[in-house]
Amino acid sequence: MEQALSIDREVDARGLNCPLPILRTKKALNDMKSGQVLRILATDPSALRDFQAFAKQTGNELMQHVEHDGVFSFLVRRR
Repeated sequence: MEQALSIDREVDARGLNCPLPILRTKKALNDMKSGQVLRILATDPSALRDFQAFAKQTGNELMQHVEHDGVFSFLVRRR
């Protein structure tokens, strides 16, 4: 049986454009412990590219991204 992923925090960045979703994500991750998972909701079309670059630059893991009805959902695990 697959264990449900536990989400430790969520950032709702819907309606915000770059760079605000990334800035809010950085701020939230700063308050989190290593290994915790943050979910980010965003509607900015460039969010996927931004989060891929963010993960590469910071060493945090972009675990998952899905898009549904124009809303992107990202799961980031704090390094």
